[in-house]
Amino acid sequence: MSHTAHIRSHRKPRRSATSSIAVRAGVAGGVLSLAAAGASASASAAEPVTQTIELPTLTADLSAQVAQSAAATQQAAANYELRAERDAAAAKAATEAKKDLAEAKKKAEVKKKAAEAARKAAAERANRSTERATLSASASASTSVSAPASGSVATVIAFLKAQVGDAYVMGATGPNAWDCSSLVQAAYKQVGVDLPRVSQDQSMAGTDVPLSSVQVGDILYWGGKGSAYHVGVYIGNGQYLDAANSSKGVVIQDLSGYPASGAVRVL
Repeated sequence: MSHTAHIRSHRKPRRSATSSIAVRAGVAGGVLSLAAAGASASASAAEPVTQTIELPTLTADLSAQVAQSAAATQQAAANYELRAERDAAAAKAATEAKKDLAEAKKKAEVKKKAAEAARKAAAERANRSTERATLSASASASTSVSAPASGSVATVIAFLKAQVGDAYVMGATGPNAWDCSSLVQAAYKQVGVDLPRVSQDQSMAGTDVPLSSVQVGDILYWGGKGSAYHVGVYIGNGQYLDAANSSKGVVIQDLSGYPASGAVRVL
């Protein structure tokens, strides 16, 4: 008996060939099973879904209701559009009517003013003719008006009245526009009397006359003597004639409404 016979061998026991083959076969089988399962899962995931969901079919009544609702909506839209067009047309017509009315009123006003101006001009021409005839008759019959041999008061007054209605323009000297002193100067020039051009100097001409004794043909002035700012000519019956201002022109006015400051007599 060997001296090492009692010692257990340190070598591992050998597995049999059959056992090794079985283990290998099991491992291989497991791997194949896993591969098969993976392939099956992949095949299942890649397989398209072929199941479909059917939509409900519209019934005849529901189709009719849908069509009726669409028609009603379309009709409502058409009605709204028509109403909008009518409103716009009515607003435009109202604007045009208002504009036409304003234009008609404006034209009527212009015609009215033109007719009034024509009537006034005709009346003034008629009055002027009557006044000239009356003045000529009065001058011929009157003995209270003294005039120099070189002229007559009647001629002065007739000239002045012939200018009634002419325009007032500062600095103008006729024949259709005057200022106060140029009109007086032109009137007296008709009878050979030369007067200064401006009202200040005209108030210094001739002889002073009290306003209580003023006669036809006397020159009236407003303001101080030698510094007068306006002149006119007394024509009788408490009236005087002057180139008043730009709004009145040449007119006949009542002395009571605008009393003069003084008077001078040059005829």
